[in-house]
Amino acid sequence: MAVVHAWRAARVTPLGELNAPLRVTAALLRLTVQVVLVASLWRGLYAHAGTTAGLGRDQAVTYAVLAVLASRLRELDQYTGRDTVQQHVHFGTIVYWYLRPLPPRRYYALRALGEQLYGLAWALTGYAVCRAAGVVEAPGSAAVAGVFALSLLLGQWVLYSIMLVIDQLCFWTLRNGAALMILLFAQNLLSGVYAPLWFFPDWFVTLSSFLPFQATLNVPLSLYVGRIPLSDAGLQLAVQAGWVVVLALFTRFLWRRAGRRVVSQGG
Repeated sequence: MAVVHAWRAARVTPLGELNAPLRVTAALLRLTVQVVLVASLWRGLYAHAGTTAGLGRDQAVTYAVLAVLASRLRELDQYTGRDTVQQHVHFGTIVYWYLRPLPPRRYYALRALGEQLYGLAWALTGYAVCRAAGVVEAPGSAAVAGVFALSLLLGQWVLYSIMLVIDQLCFWTLRNGAALMILLFAQNLLSGVYAPLWFFPDWFVTLSSFLPFQATLNVPLSLYVGRIPLSDAGLQLAVQAGWVVVLALFTRFLWRRAGRRVVSQGG
């Protein structure tokens, strides 16, 4: 029975997208356009340059394209399916999360797992196509590929916790739209989605090192392209694991506090 509940929770958002072919087609077109434009942009920027900020042209293009593909791990539309925490809190249906046999913390985690596995299928397919087309480089060695995979896993775990904190704010603010917009911009900027962090001023790089955002994407992709050498991988993985533990403890505390604010009847 527990396995059945877990499977049903994990497939909620992916089924919402798969049952709407137009949304799948739109996602495919958007991803294709993004990859083409990003690859063209970085090739154009390096047309008259050699190595900049420690990255060559092929490294920069690989980094940028992988950043686009990684975005598919977190772009599923929960809002259309009326399954965001904000919607549930606003309409009062969040109470059903606490009346089910599956605890809300576990339901949220399983649903996120299903979304990320579905997004991973998109990302791996896009990666295979880009590798075949010569858009992205292969990792330098099997060791680099292994470290990258582990770092990417830790990075997604950190990102999951960050997004969970923002969702948990709804239990106190009812709506988190503004916070979510600010977070997404900060996440994209400080994690290296828009550009590798080494292109920013030193003060900006120093500031980002004290925040969890760069652990979500910049670290894994920098390991992949060789901007962070394998000799430094252990320290970077330890930092990522540290953020996982800190955020896990914090979100666990918030779940306990949030449960006290949910009332099954009345206001």
